[in-house]
Amino acid sequence: MVKKKMKLVIALLLVVAVFSVASAQEKPKLARLHYQGGGDWYNDGDALPNLAEFTNQVLNTNFALQEAIVKPDNNKLFNFPFLFMTGHGQVKFSEEDIKNLREYLSRGGFLYVDDDYGLDESFRREIKKIFPQKNLIELPSSHELINGFYPFPKGMPKIHEHDNKRPQAFAIFNDVGRLLVLYTYETNLSDGWTVNHNDPPEIREKALKMGANIIHYVMTK
Repeated sequence: MVKKKMKLVIALLLVVAVFSVASAQEKPKLARLHYQGGGDWYNDGDALPNLAEFTNQVLNTNFALQEAIVKPDNNKLFNFPFLFMTGHGQVKFSEEDIKNLREYLSRGGFLYVDDDYGLDESFRREIKKIFPQKNLIELPSSHELINGFYPFPKGMPKIHEHDNKRPQAFAIFNDVGRLLVLYTYETNLSDGWTVNHNDPPEIREKALKMGANIIHYVMTK
């Protein structure tokens, strides 16, 4: 009798474990783009999980606290409505990458690119291959993405200095006004999502709040 009870308990525990794993897998994930070209696409690996945790708290999202990693030519890309890209070095998209990313963005996907110092020239070149007829348009500080869930009346926050240029946000929209690509330059926003740089709490808070603004805008538009 005792053995039978033990077997029943073990069986129930296994069922609970299976359902727990399945439940965790059902949570949506923020995805990071694993691109080619030599840039450190993997930079600051805790950035997206930290942003997910913050938005779960303030926006009541239900993101998993692990990022997904996907290559631009992989069809798994279409499982993730939010795609993040950063790094210091070069990026180069293949013809298959370009085709797949264009299809992904045209069918409802969103790409957020944060220049972590050194990505700018190659990113501008490669994004033009995806949307040759469209330009990166600078968003004014009054735009609702910047002054959305949290107000930033002075525009994008400056997280790290770099070249001491003013922080800028650029966007590509489709023909009906949906945001396809957001590109931040001289803000280093995602550096404020990680704990790796020992930024002061108020700087990290600004970065996370602007990250929440991005998520909020994408979710509600």
